[in-house]
Amino acid sequence: MIDDFRQALIAGVERLTAWADLLDRINVFPIADGDTGRNLVISLAPLRQPERGVQTLSRELLLSARGNSGNIASSFFQCFIQAGSWENVPDAVRLGRDRAWQAVPDPRPGTMLSFFDALAEVFPDAFTNHDRIAGVLMHLESVVRDTTEQQPKLRKAGVVDAGALGLFLYFEGFFHILADGRIPFRTVTDTFRGKLQVSPSYRDDLEGGYCVDTVLHSEADTKEALQMLAALGESIVVTREDAYLKVHFHTMDREVARRKLVDLGQVIGWAEDDLYLQTSAFNSTSRESIIHIMTDAAGSLTRQEAKFLGITLLDSYITVGDHCLPETYLSPEDLYSAMLSGLRVTTAQASIFERHQIYESVMSRHRQILYLCVGSAFTGNYRVVTDWKRGNDPEDRLVVIDTGAASGRLGVLAMAVAAYANEANEAGQVVTFARQAVTRCEEYVFLDRLEYLAAGGRLSKTGAFFGDMLRMKPIVSPMHEGACKVGVVRNREEQLRFALEAMGRSLKPEDKALIMLEYSDNRPWVEEVKSEVARCYPGAQIVVHPLSLTSGAHMGPGTWAVAFLPDISSSL
Repeated sequence: MIDDFRQALIAGVERLTAWADLLDRINVFPIADGDTGRNLVISLAPLRQPERGVQTLSRELLLSARGNSGNIASSFFQCFIQAGSWENVPDAVRLGRDRAWQAVPDPRPGTMLSFFDALAEVFPDAFTNHDRIAGVLMHLESVVRDTTEQQPKLRKAGVVDAGALGLFLYFEGFFHILADGRIPFRTVTDTFRGKLQVSPSYRDDLEGGYCVDTVLHSEADTKEALQMLAALGESIVVTREDAYLKVHFHTMDREVARRKLVDLGQVIGWAEDDLYLQTSAFNSTSRESIIHIMTDAAGSLTRQEAKFLGITLLDSYITVGDHCLPETYLSPEDLYSAMLSGLRVTTAQASIFERHQIYESVMSRHRQILYLCVGSAFTGNYRVVTDWKRGNDPEDRLVVIDTGAASGRLGVLAMAVAAYANEANEAGQVVTFARQAVTRCEEYVFLDRLEYLAAGGRLSKTGAFFGDMLRMKPIVSPMHEGACKVGVVRNREEQLRFALEAMGRSLKPEDKALIMLEYSDNRPWVEEVKSEVARCYPGAQIVVHPLSLTSGAHMGPGTWAVAFLPDISSSL
């Protein structure tokens, strides 16, 4: 695979990822479950590692595909990456288009399938010069805009098709590399003005059942699979790669479906979403606050919680073995089971290009933004955003605070500031509240074992060995200067005692504090801790969240934490 083709594949995924939450917000077709952005990011994640070889990449695209949109897109890209040279790309596009159409038993225009048709028509013109590339993008833009009138649901909601827009964003990034960066990106909110917000009057029926993605080791014919699935559910997509059969469908009875699928082959992968929960969440959107809050996913907030609070999350990346995903799209169970099995786990920041795309995305959709940035002692995010702000924010609409925080401390700050912003009348009040909260918020992280810190280079392996032998469990706190060791204990009971004593120094029993308890693979224990904390602080708001996976990847299974913020609103 030629080098600039590899770079173009990566740039496409990064451009798409930066706008994924927008795609989720306009995802009303085929059902309003708000997951097209997520599904495309997960499905196309293997394209971030194009050096792995075409056959491996093709198989990973098949296995990673999620949702209706992700499985159709995966079908296209399994062919697209086979091009090998620029001369072969038009044929690869046409083959991918055909395979995408064949994957769906009831293909419809006004979706990403229409986008693939248009791409196959124009791709031979995409190599001549920059003017021709600009013309190609203008044509693809019009194809996406036309989807609104091609599907009744889209017309009623007043939006373009989320899947088609996702592919447009991908190929904007792809062609950006093809044009040597000489064709500037147009702001998506300007390009599709009036087509990116679901009409307030739009309501869709709540769906029941499950959205299932499964992988079978099977010799069954694709048509045979389609016939069987037609009796089990709908929204069916079926693709094949060698001995693997990838199946996506919606079903009311997942257990019956799973038993029936055994007739086609051995089930080796299974992922599901509850459609009732998804469609309910889509219909209960958060309102816009006086200043939009964004923060890093290195804080212990789930993507669902962030959406409910109206917070934008900026992901770090976690690589488990050969698989790399944004941390909020990775299953905690998969992370901790991999670590316990000894599989290599590493973390990394998004590329500077991707981070810049995220800043642009947020700035184009919100008048004022407060970025509660993960502590500069932990990542380079603060430097990257302040450098970007100097050249791209002449109106000073983006306020950036180096919180010095990570994990639950950052999560608590984001939750508290977002709640305050929803009630505040002035953006300046929110910024003042945030700065005071940074000085008052605390967190204590309790590690079970030292070996994972040692594996990540944060502790000598000799120290980890003797620490584990002596059953010493360190306690750390994220500060402006980094993760500071604040104590050592021998067991869970001493951890709990330390936590309650630390909280007692800053909180009064009657305080209406915000307390976050974080778990890794040990939620039952943390629920026990919650009972003790609730007894001591009956007036507090206590939430139980998964530990941020960036922190979990560094600190390992068995880790838990407590972060807390006193009620400071009365002091402003």
